[in-house]
Amino acid sequence: MTYSTETTPTARIAEAIERADAVLIGAGAGLSTAAGLTYSGPRFDENFADFRDHFGIRDMYAGGFYPFPDEETYWAWWSRHIMINRYDIVPGSPYTDLLGIVRGRDYFVLTTNVDHQFQLAGFDKSRLFYTQGDYGLFQCSRPCCQETFDNEETVRAMVAQQHDMRVPTALVPHCPHCGAPMTVDLRADDTFVQDAGWYAANDRYAAWLSAHDGQRVVMLELGVGGNTPVIIKYPFWRMTAANSQATYVCINLEDVRVPAEIDAQSICVEGDLGRVLAQVKEAL
Repeated sequence: MTYSTETTPTARIAEAIERADAVLIGAGAGLSTAAGLTYSGPRFDENFADFRDHFGIRDMYAGGFYPFPDEETYWAWWSRHIMINRYDIVPGSPYTDLLGIVRGRDYFVLTTNVDHQFQLAGFDKSRLFYTQGDYGLFQCSRPCCQETFDNEETVRAMVAQQHDMRVPTALVPHCPHCGAPMTVDLRADDTFVQDAGWYAANDRYAAWLSAHDGQRVVMLELGVGGNTPVIIKYPFWRMTAANSQATYVCINLEDVRVPAEIDAQSICVEGDLGRVLAQVKEAL
């Protein structure tokens, strides 16, 4: 695909999407950050000042790995973390703008985000694959089974009843099968549970890719950093290189780059995701 040298990157993205047979969205943490789900700064201080002052924790990401002294403190932290990033939120405008961009088009979403923003924004659940877990699910910490459990009722009770950075012992969750402590269903090590829903989503993703093999597909990579490039970034590069009809689009605040072999098929924009997506939506 060729463009006028005067065409703006956002106009080129809009044109590529308009011409495409399908759009594959790959979304990383940067998309949720652009939507206001920041893990540090004022939002952290507003919700975790007590943990900051007592334990020296400086942001939500670090707090997720902190060795808390007991289960009651662990769940006081995590219930608060889950509440503000999964339940007590509305969809951010980058997500609603993105839905506006792909509404009525054949799309699929592959994401490492675990905050449910896609479903809150109204994306079709059958077109989503959350590869890294979901804040809304518990799993056995052992794990004794490949099963997950909805946690909303328990999390809300923990937030409402916690005191001095501790939840009541009666609310600490345990696996109904083996009695081991529960944990949040997040991919951190080899104990991560891939339940039946995870495998069903993986199968739908594979089927979608197969159905669009060789077609004009826009690989729309949004806010993907360098922590887990093997999930979205590297596969998107490989699929673009293997399909001369594909267009790779990368929008990120920084570190926007492509291999030389797909440079002619790529459109890269370094800047605020929210602003760029709003401009693309307006251009369509």
